[in-house]
Amino acid sequence: MRKAAIFMGSKSDEETVRPCAELLKQLGVPHIFAITSAHRTPERTETLVRELEAEGCGVYICAAGMAAHLAGAVAARTIRPVIGIPLSSGNLGGLDALFSTVMMPSGFPVATVALDKAGARNAAWLAAQILALEDQSLAERLLKARAAMREEVEKAAVSDALG
Repeated sequence: MRKAAIFMGSKSDEETVRPCAELLKQLGVPHIFAITSAHRTPERTETLVRELEAEGCGVYICAAGMAAHLAGAVAARTIRPVIGIPLSSGNLGGLDALFSTVMMPSGFPVATVALDKAGARNAAWLAAQILALEDQSLAERLLKARAAMREEVEKAAVSDALG
């Protein structure tokens, strides 16, 4: 099974991005969790992408705030899918990170999810779905997880109706 790589721009992002790693673990997706910066450690970012690519990394998840160039920096160095999680920081409440992540030049796409923890969880789901294209066992785990979510909603609807 191919693994996923989760990159964060700084240590302070870890709590926000942790739900991504937790969900990948629950789904049985091997992954690494690393801190690297498009601006402060560009050489480290490039080295990580090169090394992980050689190890068969199937998808990259990049979380960053403000200028949020990490996902773009990774997309420039790989043809594997890159998912960007814009993080709220600074005075613009994440709008700056959202625009930076979503506005990539043609040929270097970054799939952009919601801000912060909701985005972290959806990045994990999307990464797992991408990896499941080549992994039937993972696809079955995803279907099972979706069925469990559906059952939770149906159970809640029945208890709500009974008042």
